Amino acid sequence: MKTIVTGGAGFIGSHLCDQLVREGHEITVIDNCSTGRVENLQHLKDKIKFVQADIGTQGAWQDEFKGKDWVFHIAALADIVPSIQQPKQYFEANVQGTFHVLSAAHGAGVKRLVYSASSSCYGIPDVYPTEETAEIKPQYPYALTKRMGEELVLHWGLIYKLPVISLRFFNVYGPRSRTSGTYGAVLGVFLAQKLAGKPYTVVGDGEQTRDFTFVTDIADAIVTAAKSDKSGQVYNVGSGKTVSVNKLVELLGGGKVFIPKRPGEPDTTFADISKIQKELSWLPKVDIETGVNEVLKNIEYWRNAPVWTPDSINEATKDWFKFLGK
Repeated sequence: MKTIVTGGAGFIGSHLCDQLVREGHEITVIDNCSTGRVENLQHLKDKIKFVQADIGTQGAWQDEFKGKDWVFHIAALADIVPSIQQPKQYFEANVQGTFHVLSAAHGAGVKRLVYSASSSCYGIPDVYPTEETAEIKPQYPYALTKRMGEELVLHWGLIYKLPVISLRFFNVYGPRSRTSGTYGAVLGVFLAQKLAGKPYTVVGDGEQTRDFTFVTDIADAIVTAAKSDKSGQVYNVGSGKTVSVNKLVELLGGGKVFIPKRPGEPDTTFADISKIQKELSWLPKVDIETGVNEVLKNIEYWRNAPVWTPDSINEATKDWFKFLGK
């Protein structure tokens, strides 16, 4: 197979490349390295083609789609606060960029496109575990732009008969998770704090639960979807279990301090994965204990990540409370 991976230098994208290389694919990665890191692909440098380009702008990168079989569209801007502060950039990357990818894929006649959607589209769900048919209630611009990208993907599948699948990921964690200067995913925050000997900054009382899904399970679900004969479908991809933030702290080991609960965040994320299990015969393999141990083996990756404190988090999330608070 000849494949395109947008965002292949990022967290999920680089793990997807690992699996595709193991399965013998010829891979072209397209990434502007705004959040991805070329170092994430260093071990694959002789096995992939790397094109540095911004999908938010049309360009020569779209010619790379010619003659390709599969497209994995992983590239996106993530995190809540920057999406509130920079809605234009998020629209350009996550919506406009998806349009450009779809246009290139359709023009090249690719056989399959898999889109990385987000469970954040559910907002604060009414039912747990949450099914794919749950009401869509984006709470912030990142969630909205990822949902808009998904709608584009499904619409192009319907109108232009492009074989597409959208996968809604739940709380992905694992080695190489992002270490940018933006306050973001809990595990990356905690790992930098652990290396610095600082207490973990736990939101609320820490009893909120998350469907932490290990990144290699995510990569496996992406490839499984591509190999299927399904099209125009949406699937949740999660662990099928929930773990409290306090339990995560216990597994990591160390002290903690509590910071205020934030608006727009659900108390629970919990994927109903019965659809992907039934239709694609996919199930997660990595439990939370194994996953955290694997992350701790690779903890040096977070050595230069920002070390967040209650004060710096308070400063960084002011716009979160300003715009999302009631």
